Amino acid sequence: MTRRGIFGALATTALGLVVTINGAAAQQKSFKELIVGTWTLLISDNVRADGTRVPGFGPNASGTVMFGPDGHYPLQIMRDSRLKFASNDRSTGTPDENRSAMQGTITHFGTYAIDEAQKTLTFRIESSSYPNWDGTTQKRPITALASDALTWTNPTPSVGPSGFVKSELAWIRAK
Repeated sequence: MTRRGIFGALATTALGLVVTINGAAAQQKSFKELIVGTWTLLISDNVRADGTRVPGFGPNASGTVMFGPDGHYPLQIMRDSRLKFASNDRSTGTPDENRSAMQGTITHFGTYAIDEAQKTLTFRIESSSYPNWDGTTQKRPITALASDALTWTNPTPSVGPSGFVKSELAWIRAK
């Protein structure tokens, strides 16, 4: 099964669990409790206004996000096909090597908060590989959260001028 197929199955299951959690059944764990841990990236898609989806970091991107119980997080996503630096020295990369590294990576860290009523995740970004995000606060609507699946939308992606109106990310709990 492809990563997209796995995502579809997990998202459907997670959405069902979220509905159950928010329905008449007693809630076992809060969003704040469910999100803590390490998550592995399944999908990072950029979405155009017409709904067209484009893998933001290629079809086989990798990534990890960790949510600590103390409210701190690091996040990193990388394209799998970044150019290797021929010099084996990151301070002497060619323009193409540097472009590949920069455009093929997004990282940030800081603190996070969950608003269960609004179903949002708020990142207070201390520092990012995309300097425009340094010191910013950004909300991500959570579209699904269950014990092993997490999805959210980024309504302000770092690739906005390219015609993308949002990014959608799907994660599975690391085993």
